[in-house]
Amino acid sequence: MSEKGNVFAFADAAEVEVLDEVVSRQILTFNDEIMMVRVICRKAGPAGVPHSHPHVQITSVESGMFELTIGGRTERLKAGDSFYVPSGVHHGAICIQPGVLVDVFTPMRQDFLKPT
Repeated sequence: MSEKGNVFAFADAAEVEVLDEVVSRQILTFNDEIMMVRVICRKAGPAGVPHSHPHVQITSVESGMFELTIGGRTERLKAGDSFYVPSGVHHGAICIQPGVLVDVFTPMRQDFLKPT
């Protein structure tokens, strides 16, 4: 995991945490106000079970193809597309083609950090 407050984040130095058989997560850099995370989808399947959280989220599709449902609306996104999830809105993702999402959360996701 990246250290809090790093000015630079190097993907090859940040730990990749395997969450399940489809998704891995890589925390890049963060402070108390904002966090950037790569979500790596290795194969087609659920990339984010429907959920909500108090954080505001914006995400860029770095590669692959994903079906996103946000607040009951579903769209298919590809590399270069992005989406916005307001605080508390129910959302989820399905990986159609393996790829990477880059999530930005505010405030940072304390729940993503491992206890020290």
